[in-house]
Amino acid sequence: MQLSIEHRTRLDFSRAVDYTIQQLHLTPQDGFGQRVKRWEIRVNGRMQPHADAYGNLAHTLVVEGPHRSIEITASGEVETDLDLPPGADPLPLPVYLRVTPMTTADPALAAFADYFGQHGAPDATELHALMRAVRDRVPQEPEACSSTAAEAYAAGAGTSQDQAHVFIACCRRLGVPARFVSGYLFSASRQMVVNHAWADAWVGGGWKSYDISLGQRANGIHVRLASGLDARDASPVSIALHEVDASSSFRVQAQSQQ
Repeated sequence: MQLSIEHRTRLDFSRAVDYTIQQLHLTPQDGFGQRVKRWEIRVNGRMQPHADAYGNLAHTLVVEGPHRSIEITASGEVETDLDLPPGADPLPLPVYLRVTPMTTADPALAAFADYFGQHGAPDATELHALMRAVRDRVPQEPEACSSTAAEAYAAGAGTSQDQAHVFIACCRRLGVPARFVSGYLFSASRQMVVNHAWADAWVGGGWKSYDISLGQRANGIHVRLASGLDARDASPVSIALHEVDASSSFRVQAQSQQ
């Protein structure tokens, strides 16, 4: 499948500011079954590209001069469902066993996870069962407002980001390296792409991708942007500004060609 994507993000500030800095993870890379045919980011500001600690292609965006809003447009074409393996990971696997505030398993979530580790570290079949169990226990609710795995588990609902955090927390509890993935999900029925999140888990000697919302392995309807220990590492746009309130809105358009 070939996807033509245009992702527009608008940031609005409660008052005019003279200087803002953002970290952008808006550039897909080849690998994990996808190939980037063309891609560009347009914004009024200075961008400095760099590879972050997790091997993502990131940009530091600096906007100077008085402004109350920023518009960022990322667009291009990505071919999916190809036989392309994951790229090389710059970090050792134990890094992905680290617990973060967003992926901490409290006693209730730990007990849930331990059911799937009764016979040692889970294999691919058991991880698939874990994925389905997380989806059933924390069904997707786009308007949910949880911020951590424990909160989403307690609430019994969450966004795709929350579901990924719950799955990752369980994996790390069971000794399985896992990481958060941000990207896009294409809906053939609606002919549109939405911002989405899923997870990678290290099983059988390699990374496998699990879309908890769909209850299936990630496949040709996914376009991955970035990965990290949790959503903070892989957020498409991270605002490094604390003095004023900021709100954001985004719109993603896509066309598919089989």
